[in-house]
Amino acid sequence: MAYIDGTIAAVPTGNKDAYIEFSKKVSPIFKEHGALNVVECWGDDVPEGKTNSMYTATMCKPDETIVFSWITWPSKAVRDTGMAKVMSDPRMSPETTPMPFDGQRMIIGGFETIFEA
Repeated sequence: MAYIDGTIAAVPTGNKDAYIEFSKKVSPIFKEHGALNVVECWGDDVPEGKTNSMYTATMCKPDETIVFSWITWPSKAVRDTGMAKVMSDPRMSPETTPMPFDGQRMIIGGFETIFEA
C-alpha cells in the first residue's frame, strides 16, 4: 500500500496566491523524485476544537488560514529515498524557493496506509 506524508500549516491568508505558486513550483520536484501525487488544500470549514484543534496545533493567527496537504508515495522505501533527494535538491533551498509561511509551525508526519476503501 501507499505511504503518505501529511502536513498541516498556518499560512497568512494574504499569501494564498504565493502559496499556490510555491506548491506549483515544488510539486514537480517531489514527483520527479518518486511521489505519485501532491495535494494541497486551503482551509474552508475548519472548526475550533474544545480541547485542541488545527488552529492551536499550528499556533494559527487570526490573519492566517489552515492548509492541509499530503504527498502519496508508492512505498516508504521510495519515500525515504525520494525525500532525501528532495531535501538536497538545490531547487528546494530557501533562497531559491522561499516558503510563504512559517515552516517552524508546520506539522509533518509520515503514515503507513493500513486501510483504503
